[in-house]
Amino acid sequence: MNSDDAVVSDHVRRAPLFAALDDEAVAELRSTMVEVTLSRGDVLFAEGDEGDRLYVVTEGKIKLGRTSADGRENLLSILGPGEMFGELSLFDPGPRTSTATAVTGTTLIGLGNSDLDPWIRRRPDVAIAMLRALARRLRRTNDNLSDLVFSDVPGRVAKALLDLARRFGVQGDEGIHVTHDLTQEELAQLVGASRETVNKALADFQQRGWLRHEARAVVLLDVDRLSRRAG
Repeated sequence: MNSDDAVVSDHVRRAPLFAALDDEAVAELRSTMVEVTLSRGDVLFAEGDEGDRLYVVTEGKIKLGRTSADGRENLLSILGPGEMFGELSLFDPGPRTSTATAVTGTTLIGLGNSDLDPWIRRRPDVAIAMLRALARRLRRTNDNLSDLVFSDVPGRVAKALLDLARRFGVQGDEGIHVTHDLTQEELAQLVGASRETVNKALADFQQRGWLRHEARAVVLLDVDRLSRRAG
């Protein structure tokens, strides 16, 4: 296995569905998966498209979003290397419930329903891992709904930044550098608020010395205070 294949297999293993697999099983499963390369702004699939394939991000970032009847956009999540999406379509093939768009140059590997079905039948641990992953996804969805009802915008901004830092942050001398690659509008969509309100919250956090705002990135300078503000 060359170094690139090793990196890809590592990302496959990090995906919840495949975490229980040994090296031989990961390699066998990887051989059935199709690689997809996207540029920033490319749409992998759109809400309403038919789908029967899950994807694992091996490089870059993907955003999942939905559009309301009046044209407003809501950003459901940002996913990076080792994270998977589209798994519902494997068990219930049908229209996609969101649009997947590349936030950066992105590489993914996809697994179709016909390839996964034999694995689930032979390996109960794969099925159990899938159920756990879906349960965590449902729990996160419930938490997000609660935040929209009970948390104010600054609290939701703080929580979103901490989540992005946990997954994409790099510890530095000043603090945690988080390259989220999102525009101001996308960050606002992620927390379900207007761009003006989110920018106001970021400016307040910066004035308090909790973070430094950069182009499509932030440096978290005081994680403790941000955590308390996130509730």
